[in-house]
Amino acid sequence: MTTATRTPAPPRPGAAVAGPTLARLTAVELRKLADTRAGRWLLITIGLIAAVIVVVQLFVLDAPDQTFTAFFTPSLLPVGLLLPVLGILSITGEWSQRSALTTFALVPRRERVIVAKLAAVVLAALASVLVSLAVAAVGTLAAGATGGAGAWVFDWQLLPHAAVFQVANVLMGAGFGLLLLNTPLAIVAYLLLPTVWSLLSAMISALREPARWLDTSLTMEPLLGAEMTGGQWGRLGVSLAVWVLLPLAAGLVRTMRREVS
Repeated sequence: MTTATRTPAPPRPGAAVAGPTLARLTAVELRKLADTRAGRWLLITIGLIAAVIVVVQLFVLDAPDQTFTAFFTPSLLPVGLLLPVLGILSITGEWSQRSALTTFALVPRRERVIVAKLAAVVLAALASVLVSLAVAAVGTLAAGATGGAGAWVFDWQLLPHAAVFQVANVLMGAGFGLLLLNTPLAIVAYLLLPTVWSLLSAMISALREPARWLDTSLTMEPLLGAEMTGGQWGRLGVSLAVWVLLPLAAGLVRTMRREVS
């Protein structure tokens, strides 16, 4: 007895070949965040800093002040400072490690790769909020066991504010990475330009009113609290349009047009 086997027909010339889905591309980019030594150690450093802050607070905070919120909120600041560097590395790594040629050959539509990278760093930012929650929970338990208040006091409106804070920061870093496509230059620009703007607005009175709308250190500060007014949301939107959306749009155009060598 013979068994007939059916050989699949070869694809017709010119037939469209389905590329990887956006979810698959995002999963690949998430893996890339920890594939490099720099990315791996940056993620480890972010977790360690959040833990160290909680440990320090156990020693410096008065016992009644050792609450869940008191442990959670301070951990957002250093994480929010380092996460944008992860966003920069995700974008510029293709060019600094000379893997752009392979990446864009496998996925010729560059905009899909960029969207996947942005989705990956956004997911990493949301995951960092969960890490801050976990570290704050451990700190609260430790405070209760060592004589502190250990109170589970938390305003749940702070949670979406924390998510917006971290996502905005990481997208700002990704925007500088897209615009400059150079890791050291993008990191320096991300750290230096907002700081210089803050210093100038503090020294020059004519810049103080525009700074209320354009200085992210001022417009994002209310996100660290549970209450935000409509005016504060409006100023936050304007500052993010300048520091996040504009670099992302300009960087997307530059990345789409840049020659890969």
